[in-house]
Amino acid sequence: MPPLGLKRNTAQGRAHQAVAGADVSAHVTESPSAQSRSMPPLTPPHGDTRFDRRLGEILTHATAVFYEKGYEGASMRDLSRVSGMSLAGLYYYFESKEKLLYLIQKETFTTIIQRLRERLQAVVDPEARVRVFISNHLEYFLANMQAMKVLSHEADVLKSGYGKEIQDIKREYYRICFGLIEDLRRREKGVGSAAASNGSRAVSARVSARNSVRGEQSAIARAAQPAGDHERDETRIAVLSLFGMINWIYTWHNPLMDGDAGELARVMGDTFLRGLFSPCTNTAKASKPLQRRSI
Repeated sequence: MPPLGLKRNTAQGRAHQAVAGADVSAHVTESPSAQSRSMPPLTPPHGDTRFDRRLGEILTHATAVFYEKGYEGASMRDLSRVSGMSLAGLYYYFESKEKLLYLIQKETFTTIIQRLRERLQAVVDPEARVRVFISNHLEYFLANMQAMKVLSHEADVLKSGYGKEIQDIKREYYRICFGLIEDLRRREKGVGSAAASNGSRAVSARVSARNSVRGEQSAIARAAQPAGDHERDETRIAVLSLFGMINWIYTWHNPLMDGDAGELARVMGDTFLRGLFSPCTNTAKASKPLQRRSI
């Protein structure tokens, strides 16, 4: 019997949370096997059977190998050597390294979405919900830095059914973020409209007349575009800009200089929601300066 000791359809096997990250500003100097030995085995989120524990260990090793060598540079023989499983046993449970990459990606995205939904249940305010999204993303990926690099660099490797399933999960994650930002934009638009209505009563007739001409010009421009498309385009740009901020932290994050996930989430949230030169930075509501850790 193969080394896992418990036969199970691999399509039902659950991948596990990827390895805890190291400081990626420095080059990897340890071998994958040395890195894997220094990290705790992954804990199954929905079970604790012998199969689950062994699968988690194998995916930990696989993540370390893909992190160091890249998907194309890694081989099943590398994975066999690092995991301690025979090559025949590895092929018995995972017919290819593509299956291992698929399992790593599936568990990463499903776990982060599940955690996000749980955290959002207790939050009502639209801005606070966007901040929860940012915080949830950063907390997970700073704790799983190697997996973040693997997912970012090997995003287009998976083909056929594996690739489609992962893309569907990613689209779900995108839609959640899109909905959160849309809700915030609607709330802010409503607040802004009310403020504009109150302020208009104090505007002189001359200024109102001038602005009415500009309003007619704007209305003509909006009429040339289907209702709602412009707003949706702006939300799409905002969503993709946010992902651009938070997805590539593994390329530059230094925990000694850049703070932990909570501090990063606060700074990135302020920058995304308020702007770098927002007046709020000069008010009592401004966030405290980023605290550097002593070496």
